[in-house]
Amino acid sequence: MKNTQVTSLLLDRLEHIPADSVWAHHASGVRGSLLNIVEQIEDGQQVESANMNWLISYGFQILEEVAREKISGRRKSADTTQ
Repeated sequence: MKNTQVTSLLLDRLEHIPADSVWAHHASGVRGSLLNIVEQIEDGQQVESANMNWLISYGFQILEEVAREKISGRRKSADTTQ
């Protein structure tokens, strides 16, 4: 999978992080930076691949943390209903 495909997938996932998530602010920043890079690529400009790779990596880390947050929230909800 190319970086552009990964970036598109990641942008979509980051956009759907709930606003009440602890990670929403981080996701918004990474998403904005990635959108700027995509715009630069579309304009034919050179982009720093190290910066893009770091943003992609951090974006996936955010998704992992949001998933943990959701799982943790479900466990707490299940514990209180029992």
